[in-house]
Amino acid sequence: MSIDLRRRNIVLASAGVAALAPLALPRAAFAQSNRLAAVPAVDSLTVRVITDSTYDTPRVGQSKWVKTSRAGLVSPLDPRKTLHNEWGLALALESRIGGETRQTLLDFGYTPNAYLNNMEILGVDGTRTQALVASHGHFDHFGGLTGYLEKFRDRLPADLPLYVGGEDLFCVRKNATRTPGHFADWGVLDRRELAKHRIRVVNCEQPTLILGHGFTTGGIQRTSFERVLPNTMVQYFKREDGVGCDMPAENAKARGLPVQDMHVHEHGTCFNVKGRGLVVMSSCGHAGIINTARQAMEVSGVKKLHAALGGFHLFPADDDYVRRTVAEFKALDPEVIIPMHCSGPTLVAMLRTELSDRIITSATGTEFVFGA
Repeated sequence: MSIDLRRRNIVLASAGVAALAPLALPRAAFAQSNRLAAVPAVDSLTVRVITDSTYDTPRVGQSKWVKTSRAGLVSPLDPRKTLHNEWGLALALESRIGGETRQTLLDFGYTPNAYLNNMEILGVDGTRTQALVASHGHFDHFGGLTGYLEKFRDRLPADLPLYVGGEDLFCVRKNATRTPGHFADWGVLDRRELAKHRIRVVNCEQPTLILGHGFTTGGIQRTSFERVLPNTMVQYFKREDGVGCDMPAENAKARGLPVQDMHVHEHGTCFNVKGRGLVVMSSCGHAGIINTARQAMEVSGVKKLHAALGGFHLFPADDDYVRRTVAEFKALDPEVIIPMHCSGPTLVAMLRTELSDRIITSATGTEFVFGA
């Protein structure tokens, strides 16, 4: 295939898309993850939701296991400014061990305008960040990153790390258009931008500690009933301008064409809260929130799941699939479940029926404090 053809939006007939479906990567393709030697226990973890899809009420659910609060929709300093909701997710994480605190930013929403606006209203100090984490290669999770770096990079640590799941994060994604079988470029995280801002990329195909407080799961084993539900197409090669990912084995299987996106290097972000257990964040959860939680337990050696939160990517799922997820949650027995972003209303409704004492609904501007 010529470079010019690769650069164009590729039109795939529906029969062609179906023919490419078997190219989904087999389970053996996902890296086996080693167990971490030791996982620190943090005294507390504060999660602030900078960007999510909705804000429908200033009230927030209560739980004996987590302190909850929600910012007002309008800025207390400037009534002309309001929180912006948009498709995507961005979280600010502050962990504490004794008198030592760490601020990590996990994903960056869809646009820098919404991200920076909400940081200001919520009082998240962008200069205090010590690490960045990108969960996977979808634009609605890294779209605000470059704008953040342009504003704050000169006031951040010289050796600022960005923890990524692997090479797959940098692949070009293609999104469906209104024309059946037609896919257009949906944006890509450009390594040249990261280099310009002096970002140290840390590859986390294996479980990796974050700032001595948290850890990432590494590549997530696909061991449960969960499967990657419909999302984007992905291409596994670099374009002539150097943008994209270098995954020759996967590209050979795909015959140089965009194929169904399996998010091979998606990873979860986790903390072990002292006396409580694991707080597992899946961000978008294409690999499955159950798979992600099990992976976190396996690589950390911590067998108690305290909380699962983030995007669970269940909005495309049918009722039976969601029902199985709820059953698996019951088996894992977390004290807290906080669906965000792409989790979908069906999951929320079922959790309210089946696990009403565990679910806390979230929104843009919500704060959760786990531990002391």
